[in-house]
Amino acid sequence: MPFIDQGCPPLRQTQRRTRRDRRAGFTLVELLVVLVILSLVMGLVGPRVIGYLTSSREKAARLQIESFATALDLFYLDAGRYPTTSEGLGALVKRPAGLANWSGPYTSKDTIPADPWGNPYDYKTPGQKAPYTITSLGADGKKGGTGDGADISNE
Repeated sequence: MPFIDQGCPPLRQTQRRTRRDRRAGFTLVELLVVLVILSLVMGLVGPRVIGYLTSSREKAARLQIESFATALDLFYLDAGRYPTTSEGLGALVKRPAGLANWSGPYTSKDTIPADPWGNPYDYKTPGQKAPYTITSLGADGKKGGTGDGADISNE
């Protein structure tokens, strides 16, 4: 009876397996090249995306201010006056005390939304150039500022 070792596969099958195993994964150099390429793309595209995000927040604030201006004009037509500074923009959603000719709410929401940065809008009457001033304090949440921290106003 000839001796047959059944525990070891023939040499050719072992060589095929090791070749296939080497081809199955990525080398460290390939992974590093991909990481460098992704880093370059993010370095070029990232600032542009952040710029679009900043400009879209500014546009959203301007649109909200215009929407408030329209609602305030409707309030004026009904009440014969604009809300006082103490009543604020809240007078657009809740009847101020002692006001008989109020046909609100003048906005589609139950509350006055915050600006795109999460800060409340500042409302004052009378304004310098208009009967009222609506202001968003921008990204920094403080009066004044430059860039994305600049105030956005209807005046």
